[in-house]
Amino acid sequence: MAAPYLLKKFEITLINMDKLREILIGHLSVLIKDKSVLKAFEKVSREDFVPEELKEYAYLDKPLPIGEEATISQPTTVAIMTEALEVDKGHKVLEIGTGSGYQAAILSKLVGPGKVYTVEINKTLAKRAKETLKSYKNIQVFSKDGSEGLPEQAPFDRIIVTAGAPEEPLSLLDQLTDPGIMLVPVGVGTQILKKYIKDKMVVVEDLGVFAFVPLKKT
Repeated sequence: MAAPYLLKKFEITLINMDKLREILIGHLSVLIKDKSVLKAFEKVSREDFVPEELKEYAYLDKPLPIGEEATISQPTTVAIMTEALEVDKGHKVLEIGTGSGYQAAILSKLVGPGKVYTVEINKTLAKRAKETLKSYKNIQVFSKDGSEGLPEQAPFDRIIVTAGAPEEPLSLLDQLTDPGIMLVPVGVGTQILKKYIKDKMVVVEDLGVFAFVPLKKT
């Protein structure tokens, strides 16, 4: 059967969502080696995080609009970032840029008894994500400017920024545990996904070119 991103609309209607999710995960397994990340994708229904009129496209490997000039990221991008974040059970994670809540939901399955704090500057998106994520008891959604992190809840074992930062937000490193890992797409237009590994000193790795909506500030 064709990969999900090659399916046409009339073909999608003939396959149920569980099957489409299975096809997508098969596609992701070519890139993602961490089985726990793939299992998290199995447990989260992406169709819950897209507008009603786009649900039939939920398992295409592409970003989709969610309103408010925002998108739900391409599943491949979510998977690559999730694997690179190296999340373990019990971790305390900060996400900046909740959007639809999909990335937070994936992370929640990986931290287990840990907790995901996610911050969204757009009040409409934050309200919608809070409603979508109400069954995820280890996620807390904040409606505020997350460009400066969430100092009142710091420190965090992991920090992930899911919007393009025009420059490296090095101040966020102060809210990261030692050791800890932070992921940030840096740049204007297209971004370089940077991985900050903090362990007495900070090592920075470039993970490739990505395209995110810009990180907004109030």
